[in-house]
Amino acid sequence: MKIRLTGSLLLLFMLSTTLSYAQFSLSGEFRPRTELSHGYKSLAGSDQDASLFTAQRTRLNALYQTEKVITFLSLQDVRTWGSQAQLVGNEDFATSVHQAWAEVFFSPEFSLKAGRQELVYDDHRIFGNVGWAHQARSHDLAILKYQSDVDLHVGIAHNENSNPANNLFDGADAYKDLQYAWFSKQWDKGSLSLLVLNNGIPENTPDGQEVNYSQTIGGHATYPLGNFKLAANAYLQTGKTATGGDLSAYNLLLEATCPRGITWGYERLSGTGYDDAKNKSFNPLYGTNHKFNGFMDYFYVGNHFNSVGLNDIYAKYNYSKDKLSLNAHLHYFSAAAEINADASNYLGTELDLGAGWKISPEAQISCGLSWLFAGESMEIIKGGDQSASHYWSWLMLSVTPNFIK
Repeated sequence: MKIRLTGSLLLLFMLSTTLSYAQFSLSGEFRPRTELSHGYKSLAGSDQDASLFTAQRTRLNALYQTEKVITFLSLQDVRTWGSQAQLVGNEDFATSVHQAWAEVFFSPEFSLKAGRQELVYDDHRIFGNVGWAHQARSHDLAILKYQSDVDLHVGIAHNENSNPANNLFDGADAYKDLQYAWFSKQWDKGSLSLLVLNNGIPENTPDGQEVNYSQTIGGHATYPLGNFKLAANAYLQTGKTATGGDLSAYNLLLEATCPRGITWGYERLSGTGYDDAKNKSFNPLYGTNHKFNGFMDYFYVGNHFNSVGLNDIYAKYNYSKDKLSLNAHLHYFSAAAEINADASNYLGTELDLGAGWKISPEAQISCGLSWLFAGESMEIIKGGDQSASHYWSWLMLSVTPNFIK
């Protein structure tokens, strides 16, 4: 009995010693969302019926952390309800690895993070995790970090097919090569971030595969001015398009938020006019584009690239108190370049309404309703019938339990 007691005390001591140096958590996410849409992302036809469907994201997340090492694994399943048989056997790609990375600290300031991971910088305009989309976005790359009074990240990615002899890449991702440097400095009254991104897109030619590189250079800044918080973006794009043409484009954003939760803003993404010889269309690349130009995703959410660009004048109201949150966004859209010699640049106006209720720290229910009032020129670039009703609504339950912490 004494031997067993001594052994148990020793085991408890070893476990307590280990836990004092290491942390482990296991969490999950269950997120079904039902959507009713008629004219979402593109104008509806005059005789088109509305669609109603439910899709769900399910995740299992494991985090392990010590003084020198952090590892993270996120498994996810994304499906539309009814897409899988009730009596299902094995299914290819039913569960995927959304994130799987390790970060090693050479010192408290220097670290190396490598593996499949989300990239989120600044306001998500160039790099974002696209968390609204069930599948979200993650990259395979390595990042060397310095984090102290200033932050400096240098990221490198190179993608090839599994055959190491041919130096070819024809995978699903957009880029074959990607390198970036991100610098950020915080002050008591503001912040400044600078980004330099070299993006290489593969193109198959009769002489073999070539890589067309574009460069995105710019930054994001915030500054308080009286009762207002100002935010600004400015980016230039140059180099080559995915098909090897010359590229010259830019993106500008300026917005002001007051203490009452009201934000006024203007964003311009340059575009290519009908008589332009050079591509002038700005590409926000790997950002969370659903966040910016209307929740109905008419612009830059898998669409509207190499097009006439966008002017977005907007006003947003966001309110939260206790467990309740409300928001209302209004956007006025116009083309940044001429659509044709006779068309108006006005594209449409969108109203987005949303509400959320926090049931508990790990459970929330939210909903939204959006209308797009399209101009005639929207029909030119999107097809469909601009006189039809264009709306989209959704209802979502999000539960994020901590199984072990």
